[in-house]
Amino acid sequence: MSAVRRRMKRDAFEAGPVAPAGAAPFQRAAPAPPAILERNCSVARTVRILSDAWAFLIIREAFFGARRFETFRAALGLPRATLTERLRMLTRAGIFHQAPASGSAKRLEYRLTREGLDLYPSFIALMQFGDRWLAGAAGPPLRLVHSCGCESRPFVGCSACSEAITAGEVTYRDGPGAGKAPVDPARRSRRASDPAQFERGRPSSVSRALQIIGDRWSFLVIREAFFGGRRFDRLQAELNIAPNILTDRLARLLGSRVLERRKYQDAPERFEYRLTGIGRDLYGPMITMMAWGDRWLARGKPPLVLTHARCGRDFTPLVLCDGCRRPIDSRSMKYRMCYDPGAFGEPEEEGATAPGRL
Repeated sequence: MSAVRRRMKRDAFEAGPVAPAGAAPFQRAAPAPPAILERNCSVARTVRILSDAWAFLIIREAFFGARRFETFRAALGLPRATLTERLRMLTRAGIFHQAPASGSAKRLEYRLTREGLDLYPSFIALMQFGDRWLAGAAGPPLRLVHSCGCESRPFVGCSACSEAITAGEVTYRDGPGAGKAPVDPARRSRRASDPAQFERGRPSSVSRALQIIGDRWSFLVIREAFFGGRRFDRLQAELNIAPNILTDRLARLLGSRVLERRKYQDAPERFEYRLTGIGRDLYGPMITMMAWGDRWLARGKPPLVLTHARCGRDFTPLVLCDGCRRPIDSRSMKYRMCYDPGAFGEPEEEGATAPGRL
């Protein structure tokens, strides 16, 4: 091969492929957009499950004793296809497992796993928040009685000293799972559940609480507020959130009295967003959900380690009975309904995982 031909061949290789005659020229592929990184967060992983209104409602009914497909359907009025899809999803996620129904080898029912049962303290923490701030004139839908015999108003406490936890008494440091990771763009753009869907079925203080924090972006704004984020620019940069979405979520949180707006500059006017008393009271439910996410979703690497300033020790959030200060679970609580259960498709029978009725 002559030097000229070798040079022409090398030049053609370096120039890249040539379009056939009559075809559009080849175009270089556009570079992939940079990955969006989000803070590793066990609370977010838990909220990801509970923020789906249908999934939350199904788990809630399971705590009231529902196990069979038709029992869930009667209580919630869900289309068969929707209920089937969510039960499959929750089974894949390890919240439910299928087992033969009592007295029938052919019929299957859905029972909460250990992982699912362990969501109960998070539900109770959310319920207590809803009872305090969102019950309205009708009052709390349920009264709880612990196995110690007291009418219980559970609280979020320190595993080291059993004292109640408030946001101002906790410090944090990075845990082994700290850092940021790429987030699935589809998950960021997924439409939030209609907040009204959380109110399907029976009256529920947990549902009312999730109407505030169940929306993905609203939750993230609240979380950043606990990390010290107060100003629009910082929230937008930390969350990689579109300005119009951030404006909308801030307006919602102002309307629900979780945040308040304060002016910090006159010329030009600038405002920051601070947690109110209602907003700060969400700290207990959020760290309770964090504890569940640490146990079941963090693979042994919690992103944060919490320290209780009052006792000076690292702690795991627990939901404790205010009478005996022992941790609560679904088997240790009984309840009395403060509404007519027949009007909301109350299951005819209670499963072994359901809190006992008074």
